[in-house]
Amino acid sequence: MPPEKLLFGTAGVPGSAKGKNSTSGIERIRELGLECMELEFVQGVRMSEKGAENVWESASKEGVALSVHAPYYINLNSPEEEKLKASVERIYQAARIGSLCGAESIVLHAAFYQKSSKESTYEKVSKALRELTGQLLDEGIPAVLRPETMGKRTQFGTLEEVLALSSEIEGVRPCLDFSHMHAREGKENSYPEFTAILSKVEEALGKEGLCSMHMHVSGIEYDRNGEKKHLLLKESDFNYPELMKALKDFRARGLLICESPSQEEDALLLKNCYQSI
Repeated sequence: MPPEKLLFGTAGVPGSAKGKNSTSGIERIRELGLECMELEFVQGVRMSEKGAENVWESASKEGVALSVHAPYYINLNSPEEEKLKASVERIYQAARIGSLCGAESIVLHAAFYQKSSKESTYEKVSKALRELTGQLLDEGIPAVLRPETMGKRTQFGTLEEVLALSSEIEGVRPCLDFSHMHAREGKENSYPEFTAILSKVEEALGKEGLCSMHMHVSGIEYDRNGEKKHLLLKESDFNYPELMKALKDFRARGLLICESPSQEEDALLLKNCYQSI
């Protein structure tokens, strides 16, 4: 079930947690007054079913909502069949173990254009995600696959691409990385631009799309090719106060994950800014 409000949290275990494992991270999230955490499977799905059960128990006890970021090593546009199959398997395993943790949303970096046209890349990504969502449904795995809006122009993942996939395929929804969208073109950094993005979400997915969002926010450094690296919010030009206002005005609900270098500090900054509006 989608949360009844906007939840704030971190990408992975907060740096101030006593331990480096997910259960320590969940406990620290609750201590900080945050409400959600993204499990980072970015280097591979290395959690056992027993470990996932422990994470589920901890998250249930602490009342912390979870999501998952699938491994980085994914390219659903790979011309090599072996690499394509490996990419699909990594997403599947992230969804399987993530769902055992109690996470529904599975964030993924879908593809690179490489030498393909944008249209051809879209078709390959769409085909792979249709097959994957069908498999998850058949196996009773309650996961939602969330292709992310990406920060480099070489990467598949414009707002239009992820919204099209989400409107066409049952079991696919977007992960809106607002910092990536800003870095990709050097735009999308004002209240009118943020509201235009949210309007497109509502147009494509209805009110339900705004009530079950998954978002990434951080400070970001970029150049004419797009994203370079994440920064602290106050060390970047990202206009987070106006984003918070837009999210409040649109009554957006779901998970807002902070990916800044000091995640918990910036997650609390975002939450406090949102609550002050």
